[in-house]
Amino acid sequence: MIQPAIDSNPSRNPGQAAPDAGSRSAGEHSGSIAPARPAVSPELYHLHDDKPGILPAIQSLIYIIVIAIFIITFCIQPFRIPSGSMEPSLLIGDFLLVNKQITTPDSSSWLLPTPHIHRGEIIVFHYPVNPAMHLVKRVVGLPGDHVKLRNGRVYINDQALSEPYAMYLPGPPDSYRDNFPHLQSADPDVNSRWWIRMHSLIDNGELIIPSDSYFVLGDNRNDSEDSRYWGFVPRNAIVGEPLVIYFSLQQQPESDEVALSRPSSLVAMHRSHPGVVDILTGFARWDRTLQIVK
Repeated sequence: MIQPAIDSNPSRNPGQAAPDAGSRSAGEHSGSIAPARPAVSPELYHLHDDKPGILPAIQSLIYIIVIAIFIITFCIQPFRIPSGSMEPSLLIGDFLLVNKQITTPDSSSWLLPTPHIHRGEIIVFHYPVNPAMHLVKRVVGLPGDHVKLRNGRVYINDQALSEPYAMYLPGPPDSYRDNFPHLQSADPDVNSRWWIRMHSLIDNGELIIPSDSYFVLGDNRNDSEDSRYWGFVPRNAIVGEPLVIYFSLQQQPESDEVALSRPSSLVAMHRSHPGVVDILTGFARWDRTLQIVK
């Protein structure tokens, strides 16, 4: 059985006779057929044009950097707690997101609350003695307040201040620390400039806070160098107010503490064969993650 030839001209009727040899082209006489050029689908060009290049990637990276710089400069900035002066409110290894909107006292936003500094709030600020350093303390005294400490307790305008956040660890008595302002003897940790200035701000045993200045203390009252030792925090030195603890690194205990809390055999086993759960849970305080700072 002979297979029918594929007609390259669909308009010719099946019953119509094929053209004679004289009417054929030279190419048909030679038996060669010009190959048909395949049509390229427009979708292929579209896919080729959408292939990502180096320039769009660089542009996207620049946009991200610009947005990040804007946020860090004007809105929110991360900080890490390096010391225990704010325990138990803030622990060593806590990572904070700080709201910087309070540095502009006359501004407000629908996204963030109206920026005002209140008594009892925690703030991050430039250390007045060394502005390159950042410190975090709690605001105790506002401009115009009369402040004093008696037996470690804070009095504002002759009224005892309720401080459920304050912690008093056992320690040797310290008249300057616990009965501030105490002018009979100077503590060796007191800044010399502050010691001289403080004398001019005391009235009837109370320290008067000037305008645009704040008196701050650490929550760990017996282990904190604060306004008692170096003076007030100027308004323009305040960086912001901590909003949330977004991560917290666990501090590794000393070997003696571990040995007291576990049998020696279990300690040796734990050190030589730490499990996956121990690794995941041991390096961070997951219960403090996303905790609101108060």
